[in-house]
Amino acid sequence: MWRYVLLRLGVAILQLAALAVLVFFLIRLLPADPVARLVGLNASPEAYAQSERALGLDQPLIQQFATYLGLSGTAPGLLQGELGRSWVTGEPVAAELGRSLPLTIEVVSLALLLSLLIAIPVGLISAAKPKGAVDRAAFVWGLFAGAQPDYWWGLLFILLFAFTLGIAPAPLGRVDPLLIPPDPITGFILLDSLIQGRFDVFASALQYLALPVLTMVFTVSGAIVKMVRQNTARALQSEYVLYARACGLPERRVARYALRAALTPTLTLIGIFFSVLLSAAVTVERVFSLNGVGQYSVRSILDFDYPAIQGAVLAVAMVALLIYLLMDIVHALLDPRLRS
Repeated sequence: MWRYVLLRLGVAILQLAALAVLVFFLIRLLPADPVARLVGLNASPEAYAQSERALGLDQPLIQQFATYLGLSGTAPGLLQGELGRSWVTGEPVAAELGRSLPLTIEVVSLALLLSLLIAIPVGLISAAKPKGAVDRAAFVWGLFAGAQPDYWWGLLFILLFAFTLGIAPAPLGRVDPLLIPPDPITGFILLDSLIQGRFDVFASALQYLALPVLTMVFTVSGAIVKMVRQNTARALQSEYVLYARACGLPERRVARYALRAALTPTLTLIGIFFSVLLSAAVTVERVFSLNGVGQYSVRSILDFDYPAIQGAVLAVAMVALLIYLLMDIVHALLDPRLRS
């Protein structure tokens, strides 16, 4: 098992390294002028040249890449764990990502967890009773929820739950503006509020995260239900399940066997949907005024902030690869054939 984990970890590191090289050179091929964006179109040639030197863009591209990696000796770089400084704010990119990335991970993780808690029992019931009421409702739900973009559902939920029914807070950010947020320890406001005993902040954060999470759950859980249902139905018709029933095993035990076989291919879909939700966070964060990594990436692109763009892409890719690695490990635990 350890050999399998180390092999997958080595592949993930190589993928991150290839992505770092690819992103660095691709963004510099774009028809954009970050210097003019920072100093203005009416700046003097002297001011333009000074800003170009300050950003390091006057150097050859290979020298810029060596500086980015930290091989030039002038400053620590990516190989030393540094992502550089933002050209717009002047702050370290790692510090800015430390404030924005936890929020996105929090929303996406809660949405995926809640989707699984809904999809697994609904998928099992649908497979056990095909053409039944639950099966038909799940089919319609999956088609209906996935037919519209997530930001449209977010706007609809705000109108319905926040302004019409008044049972959810308005989209004003991460927590009630009248509350003082807890001191950052992990960056995850739910964990930090619990660690510091700030239960008022914890309750408020849950309320403000409810609608963004509900939006993501509503759009992706239908597809997960369909996958669980199909895999479970296939497992129930497999030879080993039929043999278990012929041996007189209790139906509950047979259902556990079928569920284990059905969850194995579903794990791949879970990892894919985590990446999909990371992408969906761009629009969802915009609708609900959340300053997550999605909004950070959009601002960085609009400002031509190369270090921030590179850091955001690497951070999101690292999270996605870690999720894929975790899914592969769980997959290998459920199916020992993968470890051979």
